[in-house]
Amino acid sequence: MSKNHEPSTSSLQNKCQDGSLIRRVLIAGGGIGGLTLALSLHQLGVPCAVFEAAKEVGELGVGINILPHSARVLMSLGLLGDLDDIAIRTRELRYVNHLGQQIWTSACGLWDGHDMPQLSIHRGRLHRVLWGTAQARLPTGSLRNGHRLQDFSQDNDGVTARFTLADGTEAEERGDVLVGADGIHSALRALLHPADGGICWQGSQLWRGVVDWPVFEGGNVMLIAADQMAKLTVYPIAQGGSAGARLTNWVMNGKVANGASPPPQRENWSRPGKLEEVLPFATRLRLPFLDVEALIRATPLFFEYPECDRDPLPWWTQGRVTLLGDAAHPMYPTGSNGSAQAVLDARCLARLLSELAPEAALSAYEAERLPKTAEVVRNNRRGGPERVLDLVAERAPNGFNCVEDVITSAELADIIGGYVRLTGLASHE
Repeated sequence: MSKNHEPSTSSLQNKCQDGSLIRRVLIAGGGIGGLTLALSLHQLGVPCAVFEAAKEVGELGVGINILPHSARVLMSLGLLGDLDDIAIRTRELRYVNHLGQQIWTSACGLWDGHDMPQLSIHRGRLHRVLWGTAQARLPTGSLRNGHRLQDFSQDNDGVTARFTLADGTEAEERGDVLVGADGIHSALRALLHPADGGICWQGSQLWRGVVDWPVFEGGNVMLIAADQMAKLTVYPIAQGGSAGARLTNWVMNGKVANGASPPPQRENWSRPGKLEEVLPFATRLRLPFLDVEALIRATPLFFEYPECDRDPLPWWTQGRVTLLGDAAHPMYPTGSNGSAQAVLDARCLARLLSELAPEAALSAYEAERLPKTAEVVRNNRRGGPERVLDLVAERAPNGFNCVEDVITSAELADIIGGYVRLTGLASHE
């Protein structure tokens, strides 16, 4: 693990500008957002504890991207070296149609002039680094497995959180602030917003897998290909197990229901996928440089997920309690911004908790982050930057001779460039 970056303060009790002390921040959820918050708070001298519902922490998930603005946060925590060792630095992003005809290409990370790389990485390996680093840096007992948040109460002096433990017993924890970083099925969000409309599903299914695959396009290109019914995202996330191979992440998105539909039952999330369900979408994509069907058939085990989000909330914060990451703003996995926005949430909240009294810090955090993330959620519903693929598929379903005859460079720049500015990635600082 990386070196232990101790806080510069001589005491782990943090003095706010108004003279009050934040004695302890309770974090419900030990995923990417919750652990980034914990490490950031520790670095700034603010005590915290993480309560994770899962009894054991394993390497779950598939590939994700750490964009330069979130990589900058992780670099400030001393983690970039560890992550760079187990990831691929993405050089280029390409959008193509179902025949492989190029629609858009752009450089990524350092190749695009950022001071940080874009890292394509296995989500479970990223989580392992975050969890291990938190174990090494935070005081013993700061990470608690098997603690599922059930309820909370608050008063003028703090918050009491109530948890159900893995053995069925209950426990209470006292702190100054409670942060719900407990994902799209957030228990804290449900407590704060009992009338929330719930998970939204428009009928798209995702199949996701990773497999060792021969290097293509230099081994560091992210490719997204689509027609009107199917969309494939594929990119390498680590060195492969054999020479000339990369551990390659693929995501197939297919429309399986029309319009807004009741979301799948929770037990239908992240279940093993079936070839007979995904291959009809895969065979729609006839890419000259990648055998999509062979890629999927070569994957021993892949998973099925509904593509879901939730409506943006009018508020996240109630007194000393707030939400973060997917608990606050679950979004479609478009533009690689789900985990990125959680990391940015965490850094913002940690900074404010180190500067202000608890309720003032949470209020300022919501004011800064809620409007930005709500607009990303709404934009992702419209397709995000990948909306250009939908437009080309609609206008030229049989392909094109010249992309400019189908979509202008001004349209491309407006859709893709506008999204980059919206998500905060436009800054190269």
